[in-house]
Amino acid sequence: MIPFLRNALVNIRANRFMNGVTIITIALSILMIALFALFFQNAGQMIQDRSLGGRAVVYLAHEFDPSGLPALKTAISALGQVEEMTFISRDDALENLKAEMAGQTAFLESLAENPLPHVLDVRMAFQGDLQALAGLAEKITALDGVDQVEYGQGWLGQFLKMFQLFKFTGYVMCSLFVIMALFFTANTVRLTFYARRTEVEIMRLVGATDTFITRPFYGAGLLQGILGGLLGLGILGAVYLSIVPNITSRLALSGLVEIHFLHWSVIVGLVVGSTFLGWFGTYLSLRQVLK
Repeated sequence: MIPFLRNALVNIRANRFMNGVTIITIALSILMIALFALFFQNAGQMIQDRSLGGRAVVYLAHEFDPSGLPALKTAISALGQVEEMTFISRDDALENLKAEMAGQTAFLESLAENPLPHVLDVRMAFQGDLQALAGLAEKITALDGVDQVEYGQGWLGQFLKMFQLFKFTGYVMCSLFVIMALFFTANTVRLTFYARRTEVEIMRLVGATDTFITRPFYGAGLLQGILGGLLGLGILGAVYLSIVPNITSRLALSGLVEIHFLHWSVIVGLVVGSTFLGWFGTYLSLRQVLK
């Protein structure tokens, strides 16, 4: 193993500039992929927590009589997939609104009649299924005494469209960076191979196999991939630690979702992917030069 790594380092030192460019290109590729992975991870969590976490607000008709609440709860429970229901009367809703607008309640105090409706906060048993949530909301809306059901469908539809567009853009950009990384890796190996052509020919004359000859080149490719992956993730980690904690604290105070760093399995997958990227670029180059 020691001679293998030593030869790989010799190959890297033989052309520091091109190998450095290759490592930086791989790092940028992994950084770009990691950025999109970080966005998808936290955006998906926000969608689940905020809208697909199984919460719907049922606004009851203005003429709804609270005495009919048990029958309404029974009807909603019969629809299935309901874990919990909390009733908020219009009087309680008005008091909560006054408490939230402390010091600015002159308008609310002047109201002759409470304009707010009774509300039923419904917690669903399922998560992450927009179609199921929409279907249940339609069934609840059809019940007597229900005015409308709100589960974030307005902003969620727009957000999901942007989410899909961003995902497509991410796939395209990540693919371009991966192609660039493969191109630089393959060209670096090709230049290094031609620079050591005399040495390679001598090894062939003394009976060295192609496996023995190409081993240092594959080692260099693997090292480039590992170093590039670690560098890209290191940059993302540094940016995350310097910027995100302040943003996360503000979002937490606002009741919004916190921003979490990549899961360890994603980090391992990115490092393995960058290592394979270095190896595959080397393979593509050596397959041509050894013909």
